[in-house]
Amino acid sequence: LFDGVYPFYPQQRKNFVFDVSTIIVIIVFLTLACSFLIIIPGIRGRARLYWLVRVLLSLVIGVVIVAVQYTSDWESGWVTANTSYKSFSRAWVNADIGLHVGLAGVNITLVGNPVNQVNETINYNEYFAWSFDADYDHSYNEGLEKGLPSPILYLAEKFTTQSPCAVHNQYRISGHYTSAVLWVAFCSWLISNILFSMPALVYGGYMVLVTGAFMIFSLLSFSTVRNSPMCAIKFGPASLHVGYGGSFWLTLVVGLLCFMIGVTVVTLHFFSLDLLKTFFDLHVDEAEECQEMTEVYINHRFMNSPL
Repeated sequence: LFDGVYPFYPQQRKNFVFDVSTIIVIIVFLTLACSFLIIIPGIRGRARLYWLVRVLLSLVIGVVIVAVQYTSDWESGWVTANTSYKSFSRAWVNADIGLHVGLAGVNITLVGNPVNQVNETINYNEYFAWSFDADYDHSYNEGLEKGLPSPILYLAEKFTTQSPCAVHNQYRISGHYTSAVLWVAFCSWLISNILFSMPALVYGGYMVLVTGAFMIFSLLSFSTVRNSPMCAIKFGPASLHVGYGGSFWLTLVVGLLCFMIGVTVVTLHFFSLDLLKTFFDLHVDEAEECQEMTEVYINHRFMNSPL
C-alpha cells in the first residue's frame, strides 16, 4: 500500500473496435475515393454514374476485407454486474464489463456505473494479443504485476494456455487462418479489378465470385471456435454471453454482395452482353471500332489495270 491506496501502473490503451491500423486502412481507401471524386467530373454522360458505382463498390469491398483483420469485435459480449474491484480489497463496484474478441487478440473493457467509484476512475480497456508473434501468457502476467482490476484478470485468465477452458489454441489458430484466407480474398479482389480494366469482364466476374467465396471460407474458419465450448463467465448472479460481433456480420454481408455482383456480371455476359459493356463504358468504343463504312471509293484506274 502507498498511503493506504493500492498502486496502479498505467499502460498504453487500445480501442476495442478501432485501432491505429484500422484508421490507417480507412484513411488510405478514403484518399483513393476522394481522388476519384475529384476526377469524376471529367467523365461525360451516363458513364459518370456507372464509374461512380463501380469504383465505390470496389473500394467498399476492399476496405472491409482489410479493415476487419484489425478490429476486435468478431465476437463480443457485455454484462452489467456488481463485482469485486481488486485483489486484497473488500471494495465492490457496479460496472459494465465487455469482452471483445478479434483475430489477433482480445479486448476487455471495464466501465463503472458511475465512472468515479472507490476514489478512482473506473474506465479500463486492456488488450491481450495471442497472434503467433505475441505471448499471451506474458501479457497476462504483466497485467497481474500492474494490479489490473479483478474482472479484467478474471476474463483474461479464461484465454491463457493453462486455463481449464482450453480455448487459447482454438482461438489463436482459427484467427490465424481466418486472417490468411482474408488476405487471399484481398488478392482475388485486386485481380478482379485488373480484369475489369483490361477488359475481361466475365473473368472479372468469376474473380469477384472467388473473392466472395474466400470471405465466406474465412467466416467458416472463425466459426470453428464454437467447437470448443466456452467456460461459463459469471459475475455473481450475472453471466456474460459472447456472440458474433459487427466484423463477423459485416464480412458476411460483403461476401454475399460479392456473390451478387459476380453472378450479375456472369449472367449479363451470357444473356445481355451489350448492357454489360454499356455499364463498363465499353459499348461505344467497340461500336466505333467495328462500325461499317457507309461509303466506298474505288480507284478505277487501278481496277482496270492488267494486274
